[in-house]
Formats: sequence, structure tokens, C-alpha cells
Amino acid sequence: MMAKRNSILLIAAFGLFLTGCSKSGLEVTKNDILEVVRDDANASKKDCENVVIKEEKGAYIVSFNTSGGSYEYKIGKDGIIQERNYKRSNSKEVSTTEPVVEKKESTSFDENQQAAIDAALANAGLGQEDVTDIGCTLDEATQQYTVTFTFQDIKNTCMVDAGTFTVLSSIQG
Repeated sequence: MMAKRNSILLIAAFGLFLTGCSKSGLEVTKNDILEVVRDDANASKKDCENVVIKEEKGAYIVSFNTSGGSYEYKIGKDGIIQERNYKRSNSKEVSTTEPVVEKKESTSFDENQQAAIDAALANAGLGQEDVTDIGCTLDEATQQYTVTFTFQDIKNTCMVDAGTFTVLSSIQG
């Protein structure tokens, strides 16, 4: 129980550290970046193989493999995930990937709905091609869009301000 509490405190402290870095203009280290991507991928240090970190203009490109698949991240020097790519490994057919496009339904959204969807996906570090089952509805009473989508079989719900297209909350599960 004590170890779990210490882990939670460490994650909270690290989150505050990253928040402080983004406001003060400080840059995070490569070790900090590795912690961010491992946490996002829900992988421990021993789970990650073939870890590569490259520095580009204003960002780090991090790639690694786990038993579940391969990951590639673009992380800003402020510690914020800018892009995330995941390819699930398939022990029977390693060279094939699941065609996400076939899972999507053809749904059209108006300009404001699309802006809310774009904001929610950017907040999650995803593109529209990465997700399925996208939905967007406006609550006129609160002037908030509810954006829903599925990523890696996990349903995500984001609340987006209809005036500023700022993500107000994000829930997984």
C-alpha cells in the first residue's frame, strides 16, 4: 500500500514538474521524456526494447518496442506529447496491421463539430485516422461539445468549450 501511495505521489510530482516547465520555459531532459512515453504506453523500463531518442527542432522523437507493439512519439521539449503512433504486434502475422479505415463509419460533422473533434484528438495526441467511433454533440445549455471516440478498444469522452474549442475534461473508459 505504501509503495502504491509513493508511486502516485511520484506521478503527481512529475506532472507538476512538467506543468512548471511548460510555464517557465525550462526544457525537460531525455530521461524525463522517457518517463512520459513509458507512462503513456503503460510500459515499465524492462518492458521497453530498442529504445531510440532523436532530437529534432524543438522536439524529441522516441521509438521503442514492447511485447504488445511498437511505439513512436514526438514530444516537445516542454514535455508535451505532440504525436503518438502505435502499431500492435501480431504474433501470427507480424507484417500486417489492422486497417483502421475499414472500421470507421462515414459520418459528416459541421465546421464547429470538426473543430471540437480536432481539439479533443490533439489533446490526446491522436489524429482522426487513429481512432474509431467518433461522435460529437453540442449541449446548448452549457455551450460544451461532448466528443467521443475509441482508441485501442478504450472509449474516450472529452468535453470541449464551444466558444474557444478548449478541452475542459477528458475521461477514458
